Amino acid sequence: MNVRKTKGAIVAISRLGQRRQVVIPKSICEQMGLRVGDFVEVAMTKGLATIRPKTLVDADDILTPEEEKLVRKGEAQLKKGKHVLWEDTKKKLNL
Repeated sequence: MNVRKTKGAIVAISRLGQRRQVVIPKSICEQMGLRVGDFVEVAMTKGLATIRPKTLVDADDILTPEEEKLVRKGEAQLKKGKHVLWEDTKKKLNL
């Protein structure tokens, strides 16, 4: 694949596959920090398609042990057909 620089931009020509798949050149993937299995966001603005790396899960968005315990308790209650009001849950989580 031919990759070149033009006016500060890296340019490569790729062919659209049968299933609308496009190959991103290895050198561009490396510069973007992309690896196999990563997600990307494709956007269209004024006729220009852009590809950006996309993180679907925030690395800081993890449950504390207390929150995990409440989630497990809630799941068990749902399995038994019971429910907990959202307002009560927010109070327990100090939201």
